Order: sequence, then C-alpha cells, then structure tokens
Amino acid sequence: MADVKRISVQQAYAKTNANQALLVCAYEDEAKCRMLNLDGSISFATLQSRAASLPKTQEIIFY
Repeated sequence: MADVKRISVQQAYAKTNANQALLVCAYEDEAKCRMLNLDGSISFATLQSRAASLPKTQEIIFY
C-alpha cells in the first residue's frame, strides 16, 4: 500500500479542477456525505461502484 500524503486545500482544488484527481468523501454513510458535500466530489459508495473502471494510476483525494 502506498503512503498517505497530505496536500493543501489549494492543491486538491487545482488537481480536481484539472481532472487530475477524484475528490471522494471518505465516510461510508451516504447521509453524512450529503451533509459534507464539496463541489465536484463523489461519495465513497460511488467510488466503490466505479473502482473496476478506474485506471490503476488514478489519483484519489479523500476528505
């Protein structure tokens, strides 16, 4: 497993706006994700459903 790297809000914003990374709510509870929704983010459940189709090199930013 790769090391977890912390990045700044500005870096996360730039990467997601440039479609270089997926922004994912790390909570499995859908209601909690809806409450903490950030523009352009997806839920953990959505990530799980798309996992097989994502490239192995896809950068994922959890919040």
